[in-house]
Amino acid sequence: MGLSPRYDAGAAERRWQATWAQLGLHEFDPRDPRPLFAIDTPPPTVSGELHIGHVYSYVQAEAMARFWRMRGYNVYYPFGFDDNGLPTERYVEKLRGVRARDLSRGEFIAMCLEVSQAVEDRFEAFWKRLGFSADWRLRYSTIDPQARRISQWSFLDLYRQGLIYRAQAPNPWCVECQTAIAQAEMDDAERATVFYTLAFAIEDERRMNNDEGGFAAGEPSSFVLDSSSSLPIATTRPELLPACVAVLVHPDDARYAALIGHSAIVPLFGRQVPIVADAAVDPQKGSGAVMCCTFGDATDVAWWQAHALPLIPLLTRAGRLGADGGAYAGLTLAQARQRIVADLGERGLLLGQQASRQSVRIHDRCKTPLEILETSQWFVRVLDAKPALLAAGRAIEWHPAHMQARYEHWVANLGWDWCISRQRFYGVPFPAWHCGACGAVVLADESQLPVDPTSAAPPRACACGNADLRPDTDVMDTWATSSVSPLIAALRWDDVAGERQGAPIGERARATQLLPMHLRPQAHDIIRTWAFYAIVKSHYHFGRTPWSTVMISGHGLDPSGHSIHKSLGNSPITPEALIARHSADAVRYWACSGSVGADQSIDEATMRQGVRLANKLWSAARLIEAQLADGEPAGSAALWWSDRALLSWLQRLVGRVTASFEGYEYAAALDATERFFWNTFCDNYLEWVKSRLYDAGGAERDAARLALARTLRTILKLLAPVLPFVAEEIYQQLFAADGERSIHTSAWPAADQALIDPAAERAGEALLALTGAVRRFKSSQQLGLAAPLARLTIAAEAEVRDQLAACAADIRSVTRAQSLAFADTPADGFEQLGPGLWLTIER
Repeated sequence: MGLSPRYDAGAAERRWQATWAQLGLHEFDPRDPRPLFAIDTPPPTVSGELHIGHVYSYVQAEAMARFWRMRGYNVYYPFGFDDNGLPTERYVEKLRGVRARDLSRGEFIAMCLEVSQAVEDRFEAFWKRLGFSADWRLRYSTIDPQARRISQWSFLDLYRQGLIYRAQAPNPWCVECQTAIAQAEMDDAERATVFYTLAFAIEDERRMNNDEGGFAAGEPSSFVLDSSSSLPIATTRPELLPACVAVLVHPDDARYAALIGHSAIVPLFGRQVPIVADAAVDPQKGSGAVMCCTFGDATDVAWWQAHALPLIPLLTRAGRLGADGGAYAGLTLAQARQRIVADLGERGLLLGQQASRQSVRIHDRCKTPLEILETSQWFVRVLDAKPALLAAGRAIEWHPAHMQARYEHWVANLGWDWCISRQRFYGVPFPAWHCGACGAVVLADESQLPVDPTSAAPPRACACGNADLRPDTDVMDTWATSSVSPLIAALRWDDVAGERQGAPIGERARATQLLPMHLRPQAHDIIRTWAFYAIVKSHYHFGRTPWSTVMISGHGLDPSGHSIHKSLGNSPITPEALIARHSADAVRYWACSGSVGADQSIDEATMRQGVRLANKLWSAARLIEAQLADGEPAGSAALWWSDRALLSWLQRLVGRVTASFEGYEYAAALDATERFFWNTFCDNYLEWVKSRLYDAGGAERDAARLALARTLRTILKLLAPVLPFVAEEIYQQLFAADGERSIHTSAWPAADQALIDPAAERAGEALLALTGAVRRFKSSQQLGLAAPLARLTIAAEAEVRDQLAACAADIRSVTRAQSLAFADTPADGFEQLGPGLWLTIER
C-alpha cells in the first residue's frame, strides 16, 4: 500500500490500539522462557479525573516497560486502581453532593463502588489511548475481593508476629474528615496567627476579690492579680486553655527557677497545674514559660508522657469543645478562641497580643489543620525497626540515586508508629472482633477472607468463653492496602488464570517468581508513604525488599510552576485535549523529555516538537521506502566510507541509548536518538547519498540503500518505547519482511562491534566538516543550499584525502560543487576545518 503523503497520527493511533488488543500483544505468558521483568505499577487514586501530571509520570514508566520487553524480557505489567479509603470517599461526596455520615453505611459504599467502576473504566480507556502496553486482563482495584483478602491477610500475619497493636493513645486527628491519620499524611502550611500573652497566677501569691473558697472548675473566675503575682505565658492556642495541665520552664532560666515545683493557676478556670522544668523549653520564645495542653501539638504529647501529666480530653472528634470546656463546651475551636480571648480581656488576664506567622500541620487530603486526640487505633510498629528499614532502603537501587536520601530522612525522623485505622466507611475492614468481657481480640481465619466483621460471625468464641463479640467497625488506611500492591499485582495472575486460588496467601507469595518485583515507578512526593509502607510490609512479611529498583518521577507543573494535583484543579488543559491537539505520541514525547526525578512544566512547544519528529520520521521513511521498492539490499553490498561512518556511529548510538535506558535515563536516550536522527542522518547523510540514490545505480546505490535501511530500522526501534505508534506504522510498512508481529516484540538493537570503524569515522568527521563549511559559506553569501558552486579544493592528509576522493559523489551531492580538486598541502586562501583538513571554495 505504501506510506501516504502525510502522516495521520489520529488514524494510526486508533488502528494500532485496536490491533495490539486484538493480537493480545502485551498479554503476560507465564510459560514464556525469557527472564521475568515485573513492574509494580502505581494504582492511580480514584479521587478525581486524570490530569497531565499523571501522564507525565505514568508515560515514563510505560516507556520503560516497552524497552525491557524489546530488550528480551517477559514483562509482567498489571495495572490497578486505588479506589478504597478516604480519597475516594471525599471524591464521591463532592461528586454526588452527599456526606457519608448522612447515609447508611451500605448506601454510601454502594455509591462509592458505582462511581469507582465508572471512573476506572474511563481511566483504562484513556491509558489505552496513550498506548499503554499493560496486560489489562490483570486489572485490579484495591477494593476488589482479592485486594481485600490480601490486605486482611497482611493484618493477620503482622498481628500474629506482634507487629500490630491496638492502643488508646494521642494521634493526629482530622476534624474535617473525622478520622485519625498517619504521620505520612501530614503536610506543613504557613499561616498568620497571634501570640496571646496570658496572665497565670502563682498559687502561693494569688489574690482574689472573693472568698478563699475559689470557684467551681470550668466557670470563669473573677479573681484580680497585679503584675507582681502574674506568670506571663504566650500561646497561639488560647482555645486550649481548658485542657492546660502544666506550665513548663527551662531548668536554667533564672527568671523562673524559684517557681519550679510550685503551682500556677489557669486563668478563667482556676485549676492548679504544676510548674515543671524541661530542657526542651526555648527561653527565648515568648515569655520563656509555656503551657502544656492535651493536646496542642506533638511537643505537648512528649511533655505529657515525660512528666506523667493528667489528660483532659477537651476536643471532640467533630472539632468542638467537649464537657471539659466548661462554659465554652459545644463551641468550635474558632468560636472558643474568640470567646476565651474576649473573657480574658474583660478580666484583665490578657497581657498582650502580637501578630505572628506559624507553621501548622495539616491533613494532606483536605488541608485542614490537625488536632491531636487520644483515641483507640490500630498501629504497625515502625519506630523499633528503623535500622532494618534503612538497610532495606539501601538494598534497593534508586533512580535518581539522590532520592534515596529522601527515604532515609523520612525513616530517621519518624516520630510515630504507623496508624492504619480510619474512622470512615469505604475501605477494607479489619478482620477482627473485640471481647467486651476481657478485652481480647478475636481474629478471623484466613479461610474467611475477605470478611466484613459487621455482617459476618466470628470464627469462634473468645478464649475467656464469651461468645458475644463486638465487630471492629474501623476500616484500614488506604496505604495499608497500597502497601501490598506488589503482592496484589503478583498474585493477580493466579486469579486470572484460575490457578492456586485456594492456597494460603503466604504460601503463594513465597512460591511466586514475581516477588520481589523488578521495578517500582512512582512520584517523589509519596516516597514517605507508598515506597516506605511497601518496604515495611515486605520486610515484615518476607524479610526482603518488595522490588530491586525504584524509578522516581517528578511532577508536571502548571504555568505558575506549581505541581499539578487533582485536589487543586490546577491543570490548565486536559490530557484528552492535548492528545486531540497534538497526538498521543507527541504527549508521550513531552513526558519523556523530562529527566528521571525532575519536575517539568506543561509545554505544548515540546509536544509540537514531538509532532515535527514524527512527521520528519515519516518523510524520511517515504524517501527510503521508494529506494526499497525492489527489496532491501543484501548485506554484502560494498559500503562507501560515508556509509561505513554512518553505521559505525549508529553502533555507538545503540550502545549509549541502551545504557541510558538501562539506567532509567529515558530522556537522555530520547535526546541522543533524536539528535542523531535530525543531524547525522537527515541533515547530512541523506544529503550525501541523494546523488547515488537517484543518479547512480548498481553497487553504489545498493551501498547507500543498505545503510539507509539498517539505520532507519534501528532508529525506529530506539524511538519505539517513547513513540510507539509512529514507530509501529513505519516499521510495518517498510520492514514487514522481518516477520515480526510488531516492532514492540522485535529484538532491541544490539551494537555490532564489527561495524565500529574508527577510520571510517575520521572520514565521516571530515565529510561533516566540509558540509558545514560549505553551508556556512552559502549562508554568508546569501545563497540557497541548492545553489551550485564552481569548484572546491580540498587539502588533507593522505589517508583522509584518499577517503574523501572515494566519496567524491557524496561531496558533490551535498555541496552542489561542479568540480572537485584535491591537494597534498594547503595554499594561501585555504580555511582550516580541523587537524589535517583545509578547504577553499570558488563560486
